Amino acid sequence: MIRIGIVLGSTRPGRRGEQVARWVQERAGLRGDAEFQLIDLLAHPLPHLDELPGEYQHEHTRAWAATIASFDGFVVVTPEYNHSAPGVLMNAIDFLREEWRDKAIGFVSYGGVGGARAVEQLRLMCGALEMADVTSQVTLSLLTEFENFAVLRPGEHNVNSLDKMLDQVVAWSTALAPLRAGSPVTVA
Repeated sequence: MIRIGIVLGSTRPGRRGEQVARWVQERAGLRGDAEFQLIDLLAHPLPHLDELPGEYQHEHTRAWAATIASFDGFVVVTPEYNHSAPGVLMNAIDFLREEWRDKAIGFVSYGGVGGARAVEQLRLMCGALEMADVTSQVTLSLLTEFENFAVLRPGEHNVNSLDKMLDQVVAWSTALAPLRAGSPVTVA
């Protein structure tokens, strides 16, 4: 069965990402076409790029690489900080290369404008890593989707967007399996 990691991309105290990631995980858990697991960056403290990609000398890098390698695709939950993605998330992505390749990725973002600017930057990074970013995404505005800017209250339109994005991540993760396995892909 396809395995999808839900990456919680913020470690900041008071982060709203935990409730967003739980919402994604609960909704994804209703599906029967993939296994979903939360990957909290708090559980993977990584220094700032302390070794070369592919030359893993440190245990933290080996553990992070093994975690990412074990998944077929990802959903990233990210806030937008200062018109960008969190540095801890960008660092976690930059730490590896091969472990990300030929995997699908979707985004659930939140912020003043739904976190859309953070996702645009992440799409560029993921493209450079040869990942397949799906077009559907979920953008949660702090103004309309969070009660008192603090408690997530997603609307039905957000549920529909999440379902569509999950459909795409699972489909693309499945379609990219031959590439991850090193098998040649034939086009009819």
